[in-house]
Amino acid sequence: MLLSKKIKTKDHIQPLKKTGTRTKDSTKPSKERLNHIRTQVSKGTQDQASSITQEQSSNATWNKDVPPCKGKSRCPCSRDCGACQMIDIPYQEQLQIKQRRLSALLKPFCSVQPIIGMENPLHYRAKVHAVMTHGRGGVPLAGTYKEGTHEVVPIENCLIEEERAGKIIRTILQLMKDFKYRAYDEDNGYGLFRHILIRVGKESGEILVVLVLTSPILPSKNHFVRALRAAHPEITSLVLNINDKRTSMVLGEREKILFGKGAITDDLMGMHFKISPASFYQVNPTQTVQLYETVLSLGAFRGTEKVLDCYCGVGTIGMIVSPHVKQVWGVELNAAAVRDATLNARENRISNIRFVKEDAGVFMQRLAVENRAGAIDVVIMDPPRSGATMTFLRALLALSPSKILYVSCNPDTLARDLKVLTTHGYRALCAVPVDMFPQTVHVETVMELQKWER
Repeated sequence: MLLSKKIKTKDHIQPLKKTGTRTKDSTKPSKERLNHIRTQVSKGTQDQASSITQEQSSNATWNKDVPPCKGKSRCPCSRDCGACQMIDIPYQEQLQIKQRRLSALLKPFCSVQPIIGMENPLHYRAKVHAVMTHGRGGVPLAGTYKEGTHEVVPIENCLIEEERAGKIIRTILQLMKDFKYRAYDEDNGYGLFRHILIRVGKESGEILVVLVLTSPILPSKNHFVRALRAAHPEITSLVLNINDKRTSMVLGEREKILFGKGAITDDLMGMHFKISPASFYQVNPTQTVQLYETVLSLGAFRGTEKVLDCYCGVGTIGMIVSPHVKQVWGVELNAAAVRDATLNARENRISNIRFVKEDAGVFMQRLAVENRAGAIDVVIMDPPRSGATMTFLRALLALSPSKILYVSCNPDTLARDLKVLTTHGYRALCAVPVDMFPQTVHVETVMELQKWER
């Protein structure tokens, strides 16, 4: 079978060279091949592509202003930080606001089921990123970027971040003073500490700390590591990541493991997942269970389906689905994520899943050109906030799976993409919102679409 042969080849999975970039691969399509693929798409699909181009524009309506707090905010940084727009609104009212907005936005397509909220909507973020800066006299500070800027807002106690992570960051700040380490200055390019990244395994309890520095040399490294471990024996791994470029990217391309395995392992719905510093993994583990159970419910799998998991990250959705279907293929461009996904499948002894390191749109174009009827029954797509690309949507329509499960973190781009899909052969059956990001305006939505039977 041509599809299976292409996907199973190990040539698609390359050693990590540059995080987030495609490595040189003799099997990837050349420019000439991609041009050939595009010209082979049928006239009908070309007409669809034209429609997609016309319909891609969308006025952002979701992130409209939330009424400001009139009294004292429960978070002293909320006005400057801007991340937790709803922090001063009672949680049940937050859910009602999101329900109303999503129902209005998706009204042209389908009904919206009741939103799935959290029992404890605080300190849920298991991934914490602190930007380093300095105050008067060079005193190191840690915080987050003010919304829409690169101005750092110092934060001591974030109400949505994992509490253990906050304590570790405060200890690192004190150690920076003790060891006279200087925080990085974006304006002049001087300083050593740029970022601190912490990932916490909710079930495993493992904690990974990543120090993003401008140099591979950390003066008095051994003394620093001993002091940090003495203060926080719960840390299971410490990684030094080197980012010496004048860039807005957080992580650099090189890293050194100072102790531990350089990653964490966490348990989710009976499976074990390895999570590296650069790998995508949902930041709210508690609600991730709700999200994936919703995917399984809407999927209503019978055990015979061939499933394509696009933007698959470390393979969580595909592996959760795998016991319920015949075959899963996961597609992801991030090399570190593909490496972790492959190891995760092996660790969980899953034999009916394969991972491909490739752009999801290009991969689907190739499948569409091969024109294999019934090659894929269900496509699960979990794109970034920008939504699906036009290339991806063209290929998806050409591939024509019987069912699409769209997992969206941006209602505006979801509505934009639904306009395309529902005017080119699909109908939206159901939308289920999951509150993955309490205290913020953001919401995750699982959408079920089915191909019209003509």
